[in-house]
Amino acid sequence: MDSFVSIYEHLISSYGSLGLLLLSFLAATLLPFSSEVILLTGIKTGISQESALIAASIGNCLGCLLNYGLGFLFADKTQAKLNSSRAGRLALKWMREYGTWSLLGSWLPVIGDPLTIVGGLLRVRLQWFVLIVFTLRIFRYVLIISAF
Repeated sequence: MDSFVSIYEHLISSYGSLGLLLLSFLAATLLPFSSEVILLTGIKTGISQESALIAASIGNCLGCLLNYGLGFLFADKTQAKLNSSRAGRLALKWMREYGTWSLLGSWLPVIGDPLTIVGGLLRVRLQWFVLIVFTLRIFRYVLIISAF
């Protein structure tokens, strides 16, 4: 984790809010990045809390949209990929059992990102996806910043 933090610090120090946005985008994918650590690293490197909230939220929400699109457009490949991981299988199970409401778990570590892919795979209406996922992702960042 420390090596990731030093990479985060370097990219954010070099590129500011744009680096924070990019890292937050990548953290919303299945890459093993911690969006919470990225947000706090951005603030630690001197980005204002408000700017960090905006950059991290935009990046993370766009990453979730990418996940949705991958699930929507490449159903067979994403289904196979999801079935090959424990978190992916759990996300598929939740979505099949609880439907759109399972997106309430999209902010959670480990299962949250696979849920956003399954949302696209199972064709959750985009407006519900955006409303639920974006609200929870942004609210999570607000809570982290207020606790910081």
